[in-house]
Amino acid sequence: MDQRQQLLQEIFGYPQFRPGQEPLIDSLLSGRDAVGIMPTGAGKSICYQLPALLLPGITVVVSPLISLMKDQVSALVQAGVRAAYINSSLTESQCRKAMENARGGMYKIIYVAPERLLTPGFLALGQFQAINMVCVDEAHCVSQWGQDFRPSYLDIPKYLDTLPARPVVGAFTATATEEVRGDIVELLGLREPEILVTGFDRPNLYFEVQAPGDKYAALKEYLFSHPDRSGIVYCLTRKTVEEVTARLCADGFAAARYHAGLDPAERRDNQDDFLYDRARIMVATNAFGMGIDKSNVSFVIHYNMPKNIESYYQEAGRAGRDGEAADCILLYSGRDVITNQFLIDHGEGKAELTEEQQLQLREKDKARLRQMTFYATTRGCLREFILKYFGERPASYCGNCSGCLSNFEEVDATAAAVLALGAVQASRRRYGVKTWVDALRGSKNEKTRRFGLTETTEYGALAEWSETRVRELFSLLLSDGLLYQTEEEYAVLALTPEGAAFLAEPSSLIMKCVRPRAAAPRSAPLREVDESLYAELKALRLTAARRAGVPAFVIFTDATLQKMCQLMPCDEAEFLKVPGVGRTKCERYAGEFLAAIRSYQERQKQPQ
Repeated sequence: MDQRQQLLQEIFGYPQFRPGQEPLIDSLLSGRDAVGIMPTGAGKSICYQLPALLLPGITVVVSPLISLMKDQVSALVQAGVRAAYINSSLTESQCRKAMENARGGMYKIIYVAPERLLTPGFLALGQFQAINMVCVDEAHCVSQWGQDFRPSYLDIPKYLDTLPARPVVGAFTATATEEVRGDIVELLGLREPEILVTGFDRPNLYFEVQAPGDKYAALKEYLFSHPDRSGIVYCLTRKTVEEVTARLCADGFAAARYHAGLDPAERRDNQDDFLYDRARIMVATNAFGMGIDKSNVSFVIHYNMPKNIESYYQEAGRAGRDGEAADCILLYSGRDVITNQFLIDHGEGKAELTEEQQLQLREKDKARLRQMTFYATTRGCLREFILKYFGERPASYCGNCSGCLSNFEEVDATAAAVLALGAVQASRRRYGVKTWVDALRGSKNEKTRRFGLTETTEYGALAEWSETRVRELFSLLLSDGLLYQTEEEYAVLALTPEGAAFLAEPSSLIMKCVRPRAAAPRSAPLREVDESLYAELKALRLTAARRAGVPAFVIFTDATLQKMCQLMPCDEAEFLKVPGVGRTKCERYAGEFLAAIRSYQERQKQPQ
């Protein structure tokens, strides 16, 4: 067994390397720079921690987040590796002591925030101790085209230039397009690096897009049906985080909140509650998560659509780090697109960029938002869409996403497309998607009449189509590049040159639509839920919950109570057939709930 294998087993506890780790480790040990693009959970940290133990001198790891440094240093110390971190969480005296220890050669690996690299104290370290390797974690932060651009990452080459001898440099990230990969090499000044992309696929993740009328109801339904799982709910704004957290807590869920507007102490406490499973649900903005090393996150639900695929995949990838099956669900609405467009147009600019660069970045952000919107509205394989975006050529069927597993039917939408495109062309860029959906379906609402759309030849032409299906048509026309939305405050539709060509000479256009579900067969006729019985059972449930010291839904969900009202079980065998009733609950609660149902039935038999 060579030294690498021995350290892997003895220090890190793994019998063998994961795909991609060995080439990167060997490159760094040989003195050659390296770039590793590896999905979350693939073991990027070992690619630089293990060489750090074999190389002479100190390894400096540039890391963007305090929580990430803390977790990794704690894990290393527990494994017997001398490591420390230097960041703003330390007091002045703690920082001074850590630097004294570092100058004395106490540490093998030092994590540092990029903003600290060029401080006099840290610069002096390189004059006392040999820095033989510098590794950059979350390396995509160096690119202004990346979703997490951090200007202080541009100081890394300046820091390297201050060292007596240039160390070998490694750069690692989970998500980077080809353009961002090029920026990593150029902006960090890497020299003929080994570049290894192990692939972006995470086969254990299930991807799904929903477009619910009530997002909170959809979220609650999922959480009720997965009561023992830990996960993250991402929201676009702080306000939404506050609202969702308050509603979840009111409904009995153990939820914590996280956003940049909170006091740092509360953010830290809430993060710890999540990491140590005191809160099983974290509701957060994108301020939470980069580098979070919690292995048992089994779902990530995006309450709002993020503004780009990079952010979405990085955030969704925080699920299933342990390799177990996990869910990544996006709750999409058209309002999310408008909110993101507003944030792009009115967000704070980056002071270090020129006005021209700011404009270029804004246009780049809008293009990435369009790709994210296409993902949210595609009827194809979601995994294929993501992997293609990152430059891979996957199969068109993964079998583990809502696009592959939903019950779709193919509809010839050629004639409908001609109608829609013709209407948009005739309007001369005046209306948005919602207005056209209403007009084509024959709505008589005030706006349709005021705009005079009831007098057009296309008015009501798709009256037999559902609102959902007409919206799907416009999503298809947008994603296929036949229409585009203008960048005005109130986005309106306009034809692209491809759309005009299609209108002049239509070709076949096939649309995948969700097939209407047939009504589920019922083993017994269902009664309407009697409100008085339902109220009695809810009161009985509340008494049982208080007795047990648990939230009411832990006893039985509302849906289970409604099924009791419909099925009217008369004995334990029938009570067990009620969805949501298991053997233990039957043993605990059947007596009192069956008694309440029998009492109700007896009262119903009495003459009124």
